[in-house]
Amino acid sequence: MAKEITVLVGSLRRGSIARKIARAVIPMFPEGYNARIAEIGGLPLYNADYDNPEEDYAPLPQSYTDFRNTVKASDGVLFVTAENNRLVPAVMKNAIDVASKPNGDVAWKGLPAGIISHSVGAMGGYSSQKSLRLALSYFDMPLMGQPEVFLGKSADMVNGSGEFASESTRNFVKGYIDGFVRLVEQNPRH
Repeated sequence: MAKEITVLVGSLRRGSIARKIARAVIPMFPEGYNARIAEIGGLPLYNADYDNPEEDYAPLPQSYTDFRNTVKASDGVLFVTAENNRLVPAVMKNAIDVASKPNGDVAWKGLPAGIISHSVGAMGGYSSQKSLRLALSYFDMPLMGQPEVFLGKSADMVNGSGEFASESTRNFVKGYIDGFVRLVEQNPRH
């Protein structure tokens, strides 16, 4: 049975660099792995009343249930994110919040995770990745340590064919994905 990898993109823009990077990374997973982008832009901003059955004004959105079920059915999650104002983008933080509830049924718990961050500047999304790591540490998620992937000066990193323009970048990211696959194999969730 194939391993399911959920890929979350921290940008809403259809042509975003993060989305291009995610699409370039997906084919790097080996046979037996099904890596897919789960769209998070349609999730309403998290409101605890959605999970409170006593609050009839705020029924639980179906998109919350669907997203939570996608995360729960995953064998691993790969976050591919930009940096906004030195933090993880709001859409990514919202997705984390949505799948972190209800408290007794956290979808993230124990899920192996990898992070690829980028920025058009030289730092490669360092601050966003660090804030994301802090949030994920709360859920006891096995997380890739080294190498860390901070893709700086990312504006032209993916070429018109949808692949990494630089062979050294491609090889580095492929090595990261190979390590992430090992992490998933060593930490079965189901």
